[in-house]
Amino acid sequence: QVHIVESGGGLVQPGGSLRLSCAASLNMFNLYTMGWYRQAPGKQRELVAGITGSGSTKYADSVKGRFTISRDNAKNTVYLQMNSLKPEDTAVYYCNSRVDGTPYDYWGQGTQVTVSS
Repeated sequence: QVHIVESGGGLVQPGGSLRLSCAASLNMFNLYTMGWYRQAPGKQRELVAGITGSGSTKYADSVKGRFTISRDNAKNTVYLQMNSLKPEDTAVYYCNSRVDGTPYDYWGQGTQVTVSS
C-alpha cells in the first residue's frame, strides 16, 4: 500500500516562510514526477510546483520566485520551500506522485497552510 504523507503546514504571518515535506512509500521513487497542489476554500485544486525524477521543475506563475520545489530521491521525499508568503497562499497543500501514462497516481491527505496576521 502506498503512503503519501505531507507535513510542515501551519499558521504564518505574511512575509514569513514555511517548508513543506512529502514522504512517499514508493518503490523506484526516482521514476515519479512529484507535485505540490493547493486548494483554497471555494476554489479548484491547482498545481503549485512540480519536479520530475531528473530534477526538472515548473511553477505556477503566482509562486515563481517565492517557492522552490526540491527532492531527495535517497529519502523518497519532496520539499516545498515557501518564502514571502501572502494571504492568498492560504490553502490545503497536497502532494501528488505519478508516473505519466500509467495508473500510478497517488495523493496525500493534505496539510493546511494559513497566512494571516
